Amino acid sequence: MNSVGFTLVTGASGFVGAALLARLLRDGVAARGAVRGTLLPPGCVHGPSLEDAADWSLLLRGCKTIVHAAARVHVMRDTTTEPLAAYRAVNVAGTLSLARQAAAAGVRRFVFLSSIKVNGEHTAPGRPFTAEDDPAPQDAYALSKAEAEAALLELAADNGMEVVVIRPPLVYGPGVKANFLAMMHALQRGLPLPLGAMTCNRRSLVALDNLVDLIVCSIGHPAAANRVLLVKDGEDLSSADLLRRTAAALQVKARLLPVPSWALMAGATLLGKRPAMARLCGNLQVDDSATRQLLGWQPPIDVDEGLRRTVAGLRR
Repeated sequence: MNSVGFTLVTGASGFVGAALLARLLRDGVAARGAVRGTLLPPGCVHGPSLEDAADWSLLLRGCKTIVHAAARVHVMRDTTTEPLAAYRAVNVAGTLSLARQAAAAGVRRFVFLSSIKVNGEHTAPGRPFTAEDDPAPQDAYALSKAEAEAALLELAADNGMEVVVIRPPLVYGPGVKANFLAMMHALQRGLPLPLGAMTCNRRSLVALDNLVDLIVCSIGHPAAANRVLLVKDGEDLSSADLLRRTAAALQVKARLLPVPSWALMAGATLLGKRPAMARLCGNLQVDDSATRQLLGWQPPIDVDEGLRRTVAGLRR
């Protein structure tokens, strides 16, 4: 590592962490990834479990910045008997243990990858979430992220280590999984999807490359210190528009059925899927104008380019 120290990326084998580490190394930044498991991607070393009272001292020698992307992630069907305790063990206790050791080791900045779910699950039309809103987490995962944010900012006030909190909405890009991947597979197969009438809702998303670019900017920008940053692409999409533009990137035709929202919600309620359908039909908009003004930052790619890169990753 160079004389000015290096950047440590936790969760460097994950969706965001791997892309961030690759970008830093490509840019010639001194960086190292901490991963769990037996495989070591380029630039990575084994890191301790966040669930343990882990000793990070060896990994922190010479470290000046940490980007903490490791977490117990949100899952739709959590089978843990006490999900809140499980999320808190990793996302709160594990994060704070790392942050305290980082501060003691002289780390200057701690960038924490949080979630827009800290703000809530839905927005009213024309009233997007802002960084100044009071947190309103609705599930165990979001609550653990909110608690970690508050504790990190308090730690920063006490010991001088700078903390940056980034709350992204849904992230898509090469290697995306879960519902976004399932959506692309459905479009590829030409399956009829009952969301053709969902043209008036608006949802914010962020392409992986846009999120990584903001993280890179926040690592060294003086104005990012001890701030909460929201991020999104340059435009918000309706559910129907997202499907059509993803289909265009896949070079297929979207088969969308114009089923009214009340019918979708009624069917989802019968199937026990009402929360998931509410997310598809409702609004979740982010106002990231404060981030852009504060850092002089703009997302480097637009939605269609983000979707093209996502599809290219799927085909690889």
